[in-house]
Parts: sequence; structure tokens; C-alpha cells
Amino acid sequence: MSNREKLKCFFSLFTGNSKVLIVINADPDAIASAMAIKRLLWRRVSEVVITHFNKISRPDNLAMIEYTEAELISLDNIEKEKFTTFILVDSQPDHNERFSEFSYDVIIDHHPLTCDNAKFTDIRPDYGACSTIMTEYLKLKKIKPASKIAAALILGIKTDTADFTRQATLKDIKAFQYLYQFADNNIVTKVERSVLNLEDLDFLSYAIKQRKIIKNRIFFHAGKIVKPDELVIVADFFLTIANINWSIISGIYEKKLIIVIRNDGLRKGAGNTAKEAFSIYGSAGGHKTMARAELDLKLIQKEVVNINKKTIENWIISVIEKTAGKKTE
Repeated sequence: MSNREKLKCFFSLFTGNSKVLIVINADPDAIASAMAIKRLLWRRVSEVVITHFNKISRPDNLAMIEYTEAELISLDNIEKEKFTTFILVDSQPDHNERFSEFSYDVIIDHHPLTCDNAKFTDIRPDYGACSTIMTEYLKLKKIKPASKIAAALILGIKTDTADFTRQATLKDIKAFQYLYQFADNNIVTKVERSVLNLEDLDFLSYAIKQRKIIKNRIFFHAGKIVKPDELVIVADFFLTIANINWSIISGIYEKKLIIVIRNDGLRKGAGNTAKEAFSIYGSAGGHKTMARAELDLKLIQKEVVNINKKTIENWIISVIEKTAGKKTE
């Protein structure tokens, strides 16, 4: 099916009376993609609301929401019954248990296919960012993106491709070039400079002191945490260290063990490693160079008798060493 045919199928699901809820796990790519969908449906439906379930704490994400006026509403404040149509973007239903609260009419994503049970799906794992897909949608409809939407889409593309160094494709570059002429680049600059606050700096300092290096892999388990986004900051930072090929960072948040994985993309993929190692304990997966797992501590107790900071860390290390050391994909 061509992109034009896909877009036609997409619009066929809506009427002037449709009340649309876009559900995301809020990060720059998801936020930007949701904003683009909202623009596509402008004047075509009765209402469009963007909702998220995750706690947003990273300074750059907060800055993006503020400067682009993304207008996100927490899922806890949403009355599901008020909506007629549900869209999931930049994720798939099995990526997080909160997504299972809805039956989706539309799923648009760039992660590897795991679930496509919707009336309309557009899943392109060969794209570096979902924002690239949405940029193509806007272009097909000949919609000139407003400066804030264009800035948001640029941030989505740059974030998910790590400034075109991670899984970027020619499609992502072309989308960036197209958006650049419309974007408010002051917004892009302000957001990209809002990387750390003092609490994040303290957390990073602690991680540096407590790190464990085995071969070319670096591990850090934080124990109980209050902001899962801090794990991402540490994981990305540790991968910048010379001769480090893998960064595996973890912490316990709201009775879940969260594991963030990064690697250099030259060896066994992070996404498949996470899925192979941890999917029996919860949700796990991602791309070749980046992955995430959210695991049920009750299931882990079957493997780790006395759960504490040290035993969890040792368990993660043993599982990763066993899995990542297998034959390269």
C-alpha cells in the first residue's frame, strides 16, 4: 500500500463528530508525532486530546512541551467514555501495560512490529523516528507545518536518531531538511540546551562513582528511584566513554524494575537482547542501539530470593552477560 493510500485509509476512520484521544508514552518523538496528528485532524473531527501516562521530569522534555505548547493531559485525568476514536503513536499496545486500557483504531509506530491489531496500522521499523512518518503525512496533504510543530518534529527526529548517528535513514534526513525551512529553531536550541538540572547532576555523579565495568560493558543499578528519566540520562552519558560498547542502567520505580540499555550498534542489538533476556518478566524490547525493559518484581523474585540493591544488580549483570555474549544477530 502506498503512503497516499495509507493516508486515505487513515482519514476514512474519522467523521466530523469523532472525539479523538491520542495516547503516548511522552518523549520528544511521541509528543511531536501526536502534535502532527492533531494538526492533520484539525477541522475534520470534533475534538483531539493528547494524553500521556508516564511522569515527565527531564528538563528537555518539559522545555519542549512548554515552548511548543503541546497541550498534554495526564491519563489519570482522562474520562475514556468521552472519546469515540483512539490512536496510539510511537508505541504498540504491548509496550506498556497502560496501553492495554484502550482498544485502538489507529497505531502508527517505527519500532519493530509486535502488535498491529487495529483498524489502521502504519508500522515502519526501517524509519529512525515516528516524526519522519508524520512529516510525510503532512507533506502528502500539502499542509505547511506551523513553526512550533516543525520544531517539535525536528526535535523528535534528532532525539530518536541521536542527531543522525543512530539508525538514521535518508528518509529522516529528508524530513529534517523539509522541516528546517518552517521550524522556529530558537525552540530547538532552547530545548536542546535544557539537558540537566542539579538533581540530575547529583544522580549522574552517584552513578559514575558506583559504576561497574565488565569487559566493554558498563552497569549501574540505582535501587529505588523517583525519576525513571534519570536512567536514560546516565545510559546515554556512559556510552560516550571510550571503549564502552554497552551501557546497562537500572532502577526500581513503583514496584517495577526498569532497565535502560544502550549500545554502539556494532554488535548484538540492544532491542533483541532486552527481549531475549527479560520479556518473560514483563515488557522488553527496542531498537538495535537502544532498548528498555519494565519488569514485575514479583516475577523476578522467583530468580532472586533476597531482593536488594546488590542482588538485583548481580542478577542483571548475569542475565546480560549470558544473553549479550551470544552469537551476533
